[in-house]
Amino acid sequence: MKKKKHKKRPVPINPETGLPFSAGTMKMRLLKRLKCTQKFEKLAWAAGAKLVAGVDEVGRGCLFGPVVAGAVILEPGYRIKGLRDSKLIDQETRETLAERIKQHAIAYAVAAVDVARIDQINIYWASLLAMRMAVAQLAPAPDHLLVDAVRVDWECPQTNIIHGDALSISIAAASIIAKVHRDEMMRRWDPVFPEYDLASNKGYRSPKHLAALREHGPTPLHRLSFAPVWMCQETQQEEFEWEEEAISS
Repeated sequence: MKKKKHKKRPVPINPETGLPFSAGTMKMRLLKRLKCTQKFEKLAWAAGAKLVAGVDEVGRGCLFGPVVAGAVILEPGYRIKGLRDSKLIDQETRETLAERIKQHAIAYAVAAVDVARIDQINIYWASLLAMRMAVAQLAPAPDHLLVDAVRVDWECPQTNIIHGDALSISIAAASIIAKVHRDEMMRRWDPVFPEYDLASNKGYRSPKHLAALREHGPTPLHRLSFAPVWMCQETQQEEFEWEEEAISS
């Protein structure tokens, strides 16, 4: 019996440009439609769990600075309004929610893995390491983990949820405290490396950040294993060699 072929849905067109929406825009539109609830927490409690922790990381796609993970065990009887994926919330709201999370959590923790380790083991494994480190700091220890799409190296039952930070309030809470923590780190480094506009772009690739990389090269806190960083380094080296050759001739 032949399998039915599923037709690909056409990508919606942006009426302002006449071009298809980007993958990033389409993903954000999807996330905005998803509802962040206690569904997965309730399923874990029904299965016998008492301490359910949400776990998530932020900064995975950055060119600068560490990857940071959060882990949160929320009070089952207290609902914090407004919890959702940290990418969908403005800075002021995130910071307000982060304080409420800390006040009404049974336990919470944040952990970071630095750029040297990221370059050594790659960003995927560094993200998993950061999440494991965050979970290890929780006291009391969780007996069930809700994780955004991956599995953490931790001995307890786990539920892996695609777009978990947009669907589970515990994962959303972990995403928010990790994001607020990492953004504060970027603001502190901004005056140290003012050319890169870190307070604004938080270490992600932006036109100004990429322009500064091309002009000044990477700092000790840039991820040298990331293509935009090492490509800028190679370009600078080529320019240096060309200038040296021109001077010597």
